[in-house]
Amino acid sequence: MTIPDYQSPMLPVLRLAAEGETRAPEAADKIAHQLGLSDAERQEMLPSGRQRVLHNRIHWAKSYMSKAGLIDTPARGRFVASEAGRKLLETNPATINVETLKAYPAFMEFYAASNAGPVSLDEAPAGVGPKIEGTTSATPEEQIDAAQAVLHQALKTDLLQRILAQSPTFFERAIVDLLVAMGYGGSHEDAARRLGKTGDGGIDGVIDEDRLGLDRIYVQAKRYAPHIGVGRPEVQAFVGSLVGFGALKGVFVTTSSFSTPAMDFVRHLPQRIVLIDGDRLADLMIEHGVGVRVARTVEVKRLDEDFFIEE
Repeated sequence: MTIPDYQSPMLPVLRLAAEGETRAPEAADKIAHQLGLSDAERQEMLPSGRQRVLHNRIHWAKSYMSKAGLIDTPARGRFVASEAGRKLLETNPATINVETLKAYPAFMEFYAASNAGPVSLDEAPAGVGPKIEGTTSATPEEQIDAAQAVLHQALKTDLLQRILAQSPTFFERAIVDLLVAMGYGGSHEDAARRLGKTGDGGIDGVIDEDRLGLDRIYVQAKRYAPHIGVGRPEVQAFVGSLVGFGALKGVFVTTSSFSTPAMDFVRHLPQRIVLIDGDRLADLMIEHGVGVRVARTVEVKRLDEDFFIEE
């Protein structure tokens, strides 16, 4: 069984609400039991990691039915079927979806505002909500997460392409910027002096692990095209250099990828070796703001239930 889209739970949620006041988590548990969802499916999170997928879809099913006047909210976090909702259930509907809700004027008013013309994201006027598509299985939050994932992946591709187009010196400086942004190397000047200056025995540089210089990390950086992977021999040579320096920690960074034998090799070593391929390198640069900048910030706000509690 798979997690249902946000429209599929509308009917079971309304039926539960007709039995009496309930809460979204309680409804989610009952519907998960009815559908025979596994523990893994029940616990599956949105890409943002802030809410379970099932709970999110139950929330939006309830929210859309509330817009149609089928559900009332008598108290914080609780909901119950309205008179209109009970009347709909008396017709014994086979399903409830967005098309069903369009029969209610209150929902149509909300629907019209949410689908106010074919405008681009940059041109969307304030107050216009997300488009409600009767054919999509994704909730608005899932659509936001999916769009963010697409933009994130495109940015990673652009980052690696730009790095490959620069000089080796630029790549070394980018690694310095990243390591300093991650908290290594003390000051940027100290890191710059230590990294990219060794050039000895397979070591491109050494950087302090902390500001006090209590331990050091040896670094190897390879700016390779995507089709040129790093194999076990290169990694083994790097490890051999660490042994020669008496070092226990190393980071091997590449813009391409590591072969399976290379990754298997470092798993059983006494030294702590971290392999950073192009995909992870781009992720880290984005996470720590290296080579990227914020182009746009979108705030998603929720109702503050505490504001409406009368004492």
